[in-house]
Amino acid sequence: MRTCRVGLVGAGGVAQRHARVLTGFEDVELLGVTDVAPDAARALAGTYGGRVFRDVDELLAAGPDAVYVCVPPFAHGPVEEAVVAAGVPMFVEKPVALDLETAERVAALVEQRGLLTGVGHHWRYLHVVAEARRLLAGRPVRMVNGAWLDKVPPVAWWARRDRSGGPVVEQAAHVLDLVRLLAGEAVEVSAYGDGSPPPVDGADIDSVTAATLRFGSGAVGTLAASCVLGWKHRAGVEILADGLALWLAEDGLTVRDGDGERHLPADPDGARIAVDRAFVDAVRGLGDDVRVPYAEALRTHRLALAVAESARTGRPVALPTGPASRLTAPIVDAGVGVDA
Repeated sequence: MRTCRVGLVGAGGVAQRHARVLTGFEDVELLGVTDVAPDAARALAGTYGGRVFRDVDELLAAGPDAVYVCVPPFAHGPVEEAVVAAGVPMFVEKPVALDLETAERVAALVEQRGLLTGVGHHWRYLHVVAEARRLLAGRPVRMVNGAWLDKVPPVAWWARRDRSGGPVVEQAAHVLDLVRLLAGEAVEVSAYGDGSPPPVDGADIDSVTAATLRFGSGAVGTLAASCVLGWKHRAGVEILADGLALWLAEDGLTVRDGDGERHLPADPDGARIAVDRAFVDAVRGLGDDVRVPYAEALRTHRLALAVAESARTGRPVALPTGPASRLTAPIVDAGVGVDA
């Protein structure tokens, strides 16, 4: 394969970011884009090239080598099912769905087909994440404190429970993915939301959520999420191990140990490029560095949904340890589901 012909489903902000990155690669051709808003699709194609397709079926009929699914949480499911049925490698932006049932169904189809997939948890490509893992090697993690304290993104659907799911699932997914990577799998969560929406028209999500997490390793942790500020205040993970404290965020890693404190800057733009580069290389058969395939993203999604379910019901939710298991508490109107 001399070039990788990529089709985009969705033409919003995150799709524009991927289009900008992908068209910067010499071995990628942007085949085209489809969106339920034709004007948005035409605008993206006018900027980055490629055709405007009426729908997903027409895009797939054009024979892309890969498809990027960049749709809001509530729109996941049918698009992925069509791409998997066509056997086309698929990159999906997080969160992978609004609910658990959709994500589990897509994951099963992906596994049955043996399809190459990637999910947009680009924080895993920060070089400081590898450094944090190196520092933690041989030291059991004792405590993890995750936080995503931010504003309501400027899209109308985001503050609606049945469209985005709110901060825990939509925004804090990046943090929860790193929590899993660094501390292992959580086995139980307890969470509370304030029951008061942010001051945005039509909002019905919790403004703030606080959760405690218990891990299979014996570690404990917390998660704080909010969307009541006018700026992105803090987003990252604090990790405590014997004789070591780390603060890991998109812009760098702060290390405190017996030698004092030091800060290692990160390159978030480089990570956004790296996640696309790794996927394209995998599609072309030139590399194997897809760090979050769909099955791995599903585990993060389960954890986010467990937190949201506990906040909704006020009861603890246990997470199973099996890779194909479901939550022990059913998700009913989970209140979960604009990439940051």
